[in-house]
Amino acid sequence: MLHIGVDSTKFSEASHEPAFKMLERSAGLGLDGVFFRSILELSPTLDQTEIEESMQVARELGQRVEAGVGKVNPFATPEAPRIRALGDGDYLLALRKMIEAAAKGGIHELWSATANYQFRHSGLYACDRFRTDVDWSEQLAATAKFLHRLAPILRDNATHLNLETHEEITTFELVRLVEEVGPDVLGITFDSANVLVRCEDPIAAVRRAAPYIRSSHIRDAALLFRPDGIARLLAPVGDGVIDWELFLEPLQDHDLMLSIEGIVESTRGEMALNIYDERWQRGHPDLTLAEAFEVIRLASAYESRAAAGELPTLDELHAPLGADESLQFIERSARHLREVIGRLAPSQNTERQEPKNGKYPQ
Repeated sequence: MLHIGVDSTKFSEASHEPAFKMLERSAGLGLDGVFFRSILELSPTLDQTEIEESMQVARELGQRVEAGVGKVNPFATPEAPRIRALGDGDYLLALRKMIEAAAKGGIHELWSATANYQFRHSGLYACDRFRTDVDWSEQLAATAKFLHRLAPILRDNATHLNLETHEEITTFELVRLVEEVGPDVLGITFDSANVLVRCEDPIAAVRRAAPYIRSSHIRDAALLFRPDGIARLLAPVGDGVIDWELFLEPLQDHDLMLSIEGIVESTRGEMALNIYDERWQRGHPDLTLAEAFEVIRLASAYESRAAAGELPTLDELHAPLGADESLQFIERSARHLREVIGRLAPSQNTERQEPKNGKYPQ
């Protein structure tokens, strides 16, 4: 069954409020739950009483709760000193504490990601995939090694760590990581807009990842050409390039919360597909011509609709956010998702494994 929730970090001013306030806001909007990017949002010190108080509020409001822990690429973890401090400098210990605290609170689906996007920079090197001090293949190998160390902790807590289709990694690479370390402990957090940054067709990508998808970040995307390639900007569900009926079709039998990740402050999350850059092209060994051409087709179709006044142009998307735009983004997305879900016919897909007696098959 598909549920509709909201990502806590993109819930306008509410992102700075206590967890129970976030849950109340979500319930007030008629949503089904909150995806807290970090378990530390429920308790900065991992106090079990504080976590349980938030979980009790969630139960009373009928809200689903998902949460996250730290990133798992050892080359990215130095950028998370707050998490490392939880383990007195021992990052693995810090993640153990977070996983155990979440599990005791009843949260067994945990978000993580592999690297970062440096918004203070522009161009190719804003994305950690293209770091020059360490190759992406080396980052993936180090990530896999660290995930193997985490696997026994996850098994002991009947927990999945769900790696995001973050802007630096492809679904091809994520599927390989899940299958190498084990789908009993790893899953995928599917971000519908991020796969486009890696020039993946979102429909092909979600079908590829579907057996391992356990959580999500949901938003649409605008694609527009610019001199260095294609710009991807965020849009409410239904106002971008994604065909949502096709997108949700392989997920409809999942027990999955569609967590709307909106926009905050002054940004619509613009990122570049530097498709004309030879370094960018070499950096995508799994990319097929079929998917690349589909992304180009989607950009062309969006531009045609923008030129006809049906969708915002690049200049309009560069304008500052309106006063209520963040909330409207969430409400509009939820409304469109409900409409699409209502049109979907039940399928017979039962590929995903579920826990038995609190433990996942090994």
